[in-house]
Amino acid sequence: MVSPKEKALDNKLLKMLDGIPLQVAEMIITDPEVKALQDYANTVSIRRLNYNDHGPVHMLQVAVNAIKMINVLTESGVKLNLEKEEIGTVEESKVAVIMAALLHDVGMTVGRQNHERNGLLFALPIIDKVLSAVYSDDITKKVILRSMAIEGISGHMGTQKIHSLEAGTILVADGCDMKKGRARIPIMINDSPKVGDIHQYSAAAIEDVRILKGEERPIKIEIEMNASVGFHQVEEVLLTKIAASPLKEYIELYAWVTGRDVKQYL
Repeated sequence: MVSPKEKALDNKLLKMLDGIPLQVAEMIITDPEVKALQDYANTVSIRRLNYNDHGPVHMLQVAVNAIKMINVLTESGVKLNLEKEEIGTVEESKVAVIMAALLHDVGMTVGRQNHERNGLLFALPIIDKVLSAVYSDDITKKVILRSMAIEGISGHMGTQKIHSLEAGTILVADGCDMKKGRARIPIMINDSPKVGDIHQYSAAAIEDVRILKGEERPIKIEIEMNASVGFHQVEEVLLTKIAASPLKEYIELYAWVTGRDVKQYL
């Protein structure tokens, strides 16, 4: 079953794309195995482990965030690694990023520990199926884009060093999904404190996250919150991920509690 929020994000992502990236996104979104993996990842995350949403809505939001950042970067004249290294195009960078974003948390079907590595067991056959469909006669493209998607998935927690801007967008886009809706379900179904609650309550304080064109750097990220507990989400999650991302030098980061002074981090 597809929720209204999931459907809205499906449509939002698809409207941001054209050409092969659009084809790839449609293939993954409509793949029943991907849907089953994403739904079960959410069950394990929320009901078994008491974490925030790690299901289809989250993975779609990460894809939307990542494509927003890629568009801002390219509009600002920043070349992503495939283009800069003259081995690919922006379109192909988007293909790798979409695959990584929509599959990055499927390892939560096993559990939290090493979920970015475990996820590759489930993601690789899907990545190969998609790439074989759209680049059937180009083994070089398949190898490069598969490797880049793997880098995005395995590096999205910031615990493994990543080197491409493409993978760096996954890392930051993941950290940017912190709005209060992501914590709504686990808070509703749990009535006593448990491990992981700080992530739920800090996320519940986040009113809005905006990814915009920056003033001094290409990307500006703005975070508005209703309580200071939200700074935990900004400082312990997002800022840590930005620090580990090759995208760091291109980001301005601002956060504030509504009605109070703005704090600039980057």
